[in-house]
Amino acid sequence: MNLLRWPHEAAKYPGDTISAFSVPGSNVALDFHGDPATAGLAVFSDGNHHMALEASVRAFLEDNPSAGDVFYTTTPPAPLVTALTGDGLAVGNLRISRKPDVFIGPQNIIEGLFEKGLVTQHAPFAESRGCVLLVRKGNPRAIQSIADLLADEVRLTCSNPVSEKASFEVYREAANNLATAMDVDQEAIITKLSVSGPRTVHSQVIHHREVPELIAADHADAAIIYYHLALRYTRIFPDIFELVDIGNVLTDNPTAENVITRYHIGVVGDGGEWGELFFSFMRDAKAQNLYLHHGLEPALSEKKSIN
Repeated sequence: MNLLRWPHEAAKYPGDTISAFSVPGSNVALDFHGDPATAGLAVFSDGNHHMALEASVRAFLEDNPSAGDVFYTTTPPAPLVTALTGDGLAVGNLRISRKPDVFIGPQNIIEGLFEKGLVTQHAPFAESRGCVLLVRKGNPRAIQSIADLLADEVRLTCSNPVSEKASFEVYREAANNLATAMDVDQEAIITKLSVSGPRTVHSQVIHHREVPELIAADHADAAIIYYHLALRYTRIFPDIFELVDIGNVLTDNPTAENVITRYHIGVVGDGGEWGELFFSFMRDAKAQNLYLHHGLEPALSEKKSIN
């Protein structure tokens, strides 16, 4: 596989006195950031908006240097819920017992934590714009629509329907809706998206890293994926990827068939020293503008709190 060289991501980049063990393909932990032992703030977050979250935690730390560092995760939400209620995280042979002060995720995940009393307050702060198609630079299969994905020669990749249910359901629903609008065989497109085989390869754990790797390595030709993820890939790997708009996402009038995910931020327990401040920061103008830059939209409404 031709391994992508991902840029460094963290609230605070390590200096020259810190030894690094990571090279492409060996000892790589792309979705765990910062120092869990000393960080003043710990954030567990789902990962598909990781680029906007990185910009936000860096901005927060610039405004609040006394926090020292922000330890944050950007993985699928299900294992983070288990880590919150269980004994922490395992990253390869490394174990992390640090618990979060703040939890970020899709609305249904955070509302579930709120109902259990694990999150004491929560509110929306951002939402996706919809889904597009990610293809290799030059679009060698000339893919322009959902209908083109049914061609025998087109190989799909998608998040895993078992290990990444949250994102898979978004992509499945988007494909179904867009196929219906175009009078394309819904059952055929959903089957191709859902069933692993020679024409479909699913990610294993973290699709926002694995899907672009699969396309870059020519193991797949296209993916239905969040616009903000495709935007990120085309920005950092402009010679490898391009995106195809399938629901007018790149216009001011996206079609009703596209699927929007709303992201909520919640304070865990009392939020520690910095959790409440970060909660407010993510709903203020600076973080909102950073999310806009990375292809997401503001989504502000009244917060819910445990009295």
